[in-house]
Amino acid sequence: MTTWTESEVNETLEKLFKQPATNIEFRKLCLSDPGAAIKQVSGKEIPSGLKIKFVENEGADRTLVLPDLLTEDLSEDDLDNVAGGHRQGVDCKF
Repeated sequence: MTTWTESEVNETLEKLFKQPATNIEFRKLCLSDPGAAIKQVSGKEIPSGLKIKFVENEGADRTLVLPDLLTEDLSEDDLDNVAGGHRQGVDCKF
């Protein structure tokens, strides 16, 4: 299993987002095979089981990732926190 340091992730992301702005072939690779695009920039495979997906910037659209589905019973307070869009103790501004 390939492991990444935080520094490697940050460096790869910095390099990764420069290329598709000027290189149409690399942009196509990002969209068709994200793992290969990341490997091309970093020299490392992405961790097994990790899915990466690049999407085109299409103006005002925003992609939001839903939280994991909770399968255990939640208390009313837990449900209120989830419905309120925040976690207890975390100040989240959107």
